[in-house]
Amino acid sequence: MYCVRNVTEDLYWVGANDHRLHLFENIHPIPRGVSYNAYLLLDEKTVLFDTVDWSACRQLLENLDHVLAGRPLDYLLINHMEPDHGASIEEILLRYPDVKVISTEKAFLFMRQFGFHIDGHELITVKEGDTQSFGKHTVTFVAAPMVHWPEAMVTFDTTNGVLFAADAFGSFGALDGKLFADEVNFDRDWIDDARRYLTNIVGKYGPHIQLLLKKAAGILDQIKFICPLHGPVWRENLGYFIDKYDKWSRYEPEEKGVLIAYASMYGNTESAAQALASKLCEKGMSNVWVYDVSNTHVSQLISETFRLSHVVVASVTYNLGIYPVMHNYLMDMKALNLQNRTFAIIENGSWAPTSGDLMQKFITDELKDMTLLNERVSFTSSLNATKAAELESLADAIIDSMKDEK
Repeated sequence: MYCVRNVTEDLYWVGANDHRLHLFENIHPIPRGVSYNAYLLLDEKTVLFDTVDWSACRQLLENLDHVLAGRPLDYLLINHMEPDHGASIEEILLRYPDVKVISTEKAFLFMRQFGFHIDGHELITVKEGDTQSFGKHTVTFVAAPMVHWPEAMVTFDTTNGVLFAADAFGSFGALDGKLFADEVNFDRDWIDDARRYLTNIVGKYGPHIQLLLKKAAGILDQIKFICPLHGPVWRENLGYFIDKYDKWSRYEPEEKGVLIAYASMYGNTESAAQALASKLCEKGMSNVWVYDVSNTHVSQLISETFRLSHVVVASVTYNLGIYPVMHNYLMDMKALNLQNRTFAIIENGSWAPTSGDLMQKFITDELKDMTLLNERVSFTSSLNATKAAELESLADAIIDSMKDEK
């Protein structure tokens, strides 16, 4: 059975929703599923913008058959070759043997690497600034390398203001009928998945996102729709989401608040984290979020770290080092290029507390543009009343540092 929706009068969403996949890219949990968005334009020529993951290919084919209603598919336009969007290319070529394929030179290279038999078809290689007319609709192409693969581009329909945004402006979460962002309470129900998607998938490439945003700024008044490859389509309040992308890609916190991430073996380091959270709230800073790094997926930790201005890392010492999952969290910060946060440290160790010095060294040597507060709580085995003054000082230092920020 087909499942389609109109984006505009002659543009259709022909993608699919996936609630069976548990891990996006086999690493990031997606309890709300994910959508694979593809779009079909009916003009004098018909154009399919991107395909879907192989697991959703049947749905795509049923959708195409319904919307085309016997018309041929004239063009397949590929903005992004990652398999969750490009895996069904071969099947489209088999079903529509006369289709012409439009993409970048590097994307065609990737198609061949994935074993797709494209060379029997007419291939149209495009670069930034090129245009293509399909009748009344004319599109122009904008290079978007490393957002987040090197071959990526976005396509702008100058006729109706639709930006086919590839993996930019996307989100985890299946659409389940609600195609448009204004059909949901995005700030309540979707923003966390959107942030987790961007920060973990594309977060490393903030400067490349900034470059794309600068290019888009020149046509911002012309963009009426943003059609990403995952998540809802934007047709209202575009500035809200563009502002989020601007902040995330500049590594600017969304909010003043404190993330307390703790690694605890027997509950004693957890108790210290909870005591600090209570102190902060008593002092008026209640935007405090406490996470156990052993039980919280690192993608959520990263998303929260992008959201909040201050991070407290509280770790037990393990094999004279940082507790492994805490170390993994720090390594992900480095891999995703996190910057511009204020850090504080709590360390624990029964006979040789070393995690504090090691975390400090990692933050100062491996991460960029971080502020590290001098106040540190260091204890052995369990936090006792003699450490109350240190905990108080740490809470005061965190709040004072927030006052110093603009």
